[in-house]
Amino acid sequence: MGKYLNIGNAGFTAVRKSIYVDKTSMISFINQTLGTPDKLSCVSRPRRFGKSFAAKMLCAYYDKSCNSRKLFEDLDISKDPSFEEHLNRYNVIYLDITLFISLASEMRDVVKNIENAVVEELQHTFPDVKKDDTLAGMLFHIVNATSEKFIMIIDEWDALFREAKEDSLLQKEYINLLRSLFKSSWTDIIFEAAYMTGILPIKRYGNQSAVSDFREYTMLSPGRLAKYIGFTEPEVQDLCQKYDMDFAEMKYWYDGYSFSRLKSVYSPNSVMEAIKREEFGSYWTRTETYESLRIYIDLDEDGLKESIIRMLAGESVKIDAGTFQNDMMNIRKKDDVLTLLIHLGYLAYSSAKEAAYIPNEEVRKEFMRAVSASRHKEMVNLIQDSEQLLAQTLCMDEKAVAASIEEIHKKIGAPLNYNSEASLRSTIRRAYLACDDEFIREEEFPSGHGYADILFRPKRESSMPAILIELKWNKTADAAIQQIKERDYPHSLKDYVGNLLLVGINYDAKTKKHTCRIEKYQK
Repeated sequence: MGKYLNIGNAGFTAVRKSIYVDKTSMISFINQTLGTPDKLSCVSRPRRFGKSFAAKMLCAYYDKSCNSRKLFEDLDISKDPSFEEHLNRYNVIYLDITLFISLASEMRDVVKNIENAVVEELQHTFPDVKKDDTLAGMLFHIVNATSEKFIMIIDEWDALFREAKEDSLLQKEYINLLRSLFKSSWTDIIFEAAYMTGILPIKRYGNQSAVSDFREYTMLSPGRLAKYIGFTEPEVQDLCQKYDMDFAEMKYWYDGYSFSRLKSVYSPNSVMEAIKREEFGSYWTRTETYESLRIYIDLDEDGLKESIIRMLAGESVKIDAGTFQNDMMNIRKKDDVLTLLIHLGYLAYSSAKEAAYIPNEEVRKEFMRAVSASRHKEMVNLIQDSEQLLAQTLCMDEKAVAASIEEIHKKIGAPLNYNSEASLRSTIRRAYLACDDEFIREEEFPSGHGYADILFRPKRESSMPAILIELKWNKTADAAIQQIKERDYPHSLKDYVGNLLLVGINYDAKTKKHTCRIEKYQK
């Protein structure tokens, strides 16, 4: 067993001994690319989304130094026609870039250390092969002597761009090493395949990828690999049934990532932690402090604050992801910040709408923590105003609620659309941001009426009453309450046994005044 060459199957053996979701059909996809023009694959996804698990799986399957049949014989890949053809048939080089960074006494030596360490091991393993001080040259000589191509797997390929994000010379040295391997006349001679995984897509210079021959699968466009980015809904349903976990609660906490081929993707590490701990909570976000999120929230790019507030209120924000250069330094505008947050997993992306949004409760909580500590006073004040409004609503202080909503409407309503139904609806979402800690927000837009009925259903552990809000435009708050009763909106809460507040809110477009009526619902 080597350090970098043919490291064996110990990593995947450990994975199999824990709670395991079968993702081995991805091997079939990689098998289809072997020796083809599509043999170079780069898969980017956030931390704790199974990148290293996938890399260890591929090592165990392809590595010729071990026998991994028992590890795979009960899994999906064993049923694939390509299973036997490629099982443990290749020399595999596995590089964990974060390991090289942690072992380097100086960051500037990392790229040199990578090349020297792998070349040294190759020379030791193939003593009779002509020696070369470069990694590409050494691999070329080995293949020329043995007629056996390599598979290379690089885990956390982008770690240098994250850990040394200001060192452009080191990054260029690293890119040149990758180009010598994967963008030269030797690439087809040396490699049967290459698989890179990391958080960021491959660095771009202008409109060009730095290593352009790789086929990329990202959080913006995962293509056929969408179902391997995280856990699918059927997989999570099976886990919840097997380990007696509440599926609805699991969905609320960890679902929300969506792709064109797959509409419901869960954060895998968080699902696994919830099962192991038998408790729902924020697990994936603990892998980084909220400081890393706050750094980007605190930037001054035009429109960023407004976009974050809208997303916290449950809205999606249209973005242009095409300008992002796939690094953490060239952040030029709001869309670059939001695109980076998509790759980091803090936001999800709808390709159909070309819009970003906060995917689930786990990430929303992290955003709220970061916003509460933000240097942008407008966002901090909005959170504080929302907390005050919730307290006023629970105390049934109708005048105070109307005044608070009116003040929030003035702060966030743009002059051109202040007098609009959409502005009022958006105002209510944002005004009640504080509800999201204790309540689950549910919205309906009944056909023909145009205004949102908003229900704040208390979370299971909360002692709060449910809050049902009906909005009216140029009518009265009393009319809103009457509509709730006449149409029996509380019927949707037939399984709810706690208290219920009915809240009617009216906006007068002429006077720009808001009125409020609050009643306790009597069953």
